[in-house]
Amino acid sequence: MNKKIDTAPYKGVRDFYPKAMHLEKYLFSTMRTVAERFGYVEYSASPLEPAELYRAKSGEEIVNDQTYTFIDRGDREVTLRPEMTPTVARMVAGQKRELGFPLRWYSIPNLFRYENPQRGRLREHYQLNVDIFGVQGLEAEYEIISLASNLMTEFGATPTDFSILVNSRKVMNDLFQNLEVSSGNQHTLSKLIDKKAKVDSANFKASIEKVLGEKTECFIEALSSSKSLIDLLGPENENIKNLMNLLAMLSRGGLSNVVFSPTLMRGFDYYTEIVFEIFDTNPDNKRSLFGGGRYDNLTELFSSDMVPAVGFGMGDVTLADFLESHGLIPEYSSEVRLTLASVSEENMESVLALAQELRTSGVNVATDTSNRSVGDKIKNTLKLGIPFFVAVGEDEITNNIFKLKNLALSEERTVTKEELVKFV
Repeated sequence: MNKKIDTAPYKGVRDFYPKAMHLEKYLFSTMRTVAERFGYVEYSASPLEPAELYRAKSGEEIVNDQTYTFIDRGDREVTLRPEMTPTVARMVAGQKRELGFPLRWYSIPNLFRYENPQRGRLREHYQLNVDIFGVQGLEAEYEIISLASNLMTEFGATPTDFSILVNSRKVMNDLFQNLEVSSGNQHTLSKLIDKKAKVDSANFKASIEKVLGEKTECFIEALSSSKSLIDLLGPENENIKNLMNLLAMLSRGGLSNVVFSPTLMRGFDYYTEIVFEIFDTNPDNKRSLFGGGRYDNLTELFSSDMVPAVGFGMGDVTLADFLESHGLIPEYSSEVRLTLASVSEENMESVLALAQELRTSGVNVATDTSNRSVGDKIKNTLKLGIPFFVAVGEDEITNNIFKLKNLALSEERTVTKEELVKFV
């Protein structure tokens, strides 16, 4: 006998059975609602990109360790996109002359990374990407961070359920220059800071000492709090002032959970200034949920024109974990509202005709014209999560009177055909 193929999906990816798809549709619908409320329009693109697109700016770790990259039949090196930002930058640069700015775009692409699968991290996920192009001032960061916060509250979160961590890459560059760190070591330190939360303090300090030597204590003290960093660089530092102005704008806008975090770096190399992350405050799920920042130079990969840009990506996996931790997962309900079941084979065509009438009136109807008993048809309707059930026989067709069962409430009422639409 031939060996049967395993029914499990490829490691680190998901099958979306109806209940899982119900949650996914809820996530996507809410994402679209909030993005469009802020004036953003949807775009999309192929998941296949030239590998060089990610080598240029995403970071060596992403390209070397985490991408699905292969040689196609035309001997081209191709990558399944691990993120969307380089793609949208390519698209904007490609039609910059035809587009109107400020440009507000969003997308919900499928992304692929060769990760070690664990809670909050899979090898594929969907991600809301929101980006504004063509705005140099802080109003772009203000809008994007406000949109991110609005998304969280739209999903039912309160401001105490999450914090918004903010930092500036330019402030960190000023710190490096203050301590006379070479450009090569700046990159090394940035990667160490980005992973600080994943290592204990002793190992972090040991790693920093290998780079900074006797300046280690001063460097770690600057990272320990926003006050220490400001004291070292001075409150008149232009990049500190810019960051403080953003924090003040967000506070005046009603965002009470924003925190200046000197250790926030974000992993991608293309960020140029303000970066931010949404962080879950639940003790059972204390982790970064999603984030973004300003990336003014990315379109210069494709042309000499610089287009200022700010954006973020919100992944569906970490978002679902957040909703679960806070008891915000919506209860499953089938999109199908009603099962019409035939009592006997003779009633089959009447059932099909009535179903079509109801569909024309806007009711989502499934039919069951099998030879099973009415009791078995009710059991199957319950298993499918369909809330209403009507058995159709000759009496129902002749008299235009139906017994509508509300399976969720174990109730039954007698209705006319016209009333079926209203009650369902």
